[in-house]
Amino acid sequence: MRIIHSLAVLPVLAVLAGPFFVNRVTPYVLGMPFLLAWLSGALVLTSIVMAIIFYSDRARLAAAGHPREGASA
Repeated sequence: MRIIHSLAVLPVLAVLAGPFFVNRVTPYVLGMPFLLAWLSGALVLTSIVMAIIFYSDRARLAAAGHPREGASA
C-alpha cells in the first residue's frame, strides 16, 4: 500500500470528527447551516481524494498497459 492511499483517511475524519468542532448553525454558507455545509464539503472532498488515488495508482496503469507504468509518480 502506497502512502497516497492514506489520503483516504481525510474524508473519514472530516465526517466523523469534524462535527464535534463545527457544530454551529449561525454562520450560513450558501444558505445552509454550517454543519450541513461542512458535511457537503466532506462529500466533495471524498470525490477529489478518491480521484487522486485512482489516477496515481500504478497497479491500475500496469494492468491497462500504460506506457508510464514503470515511471514514478
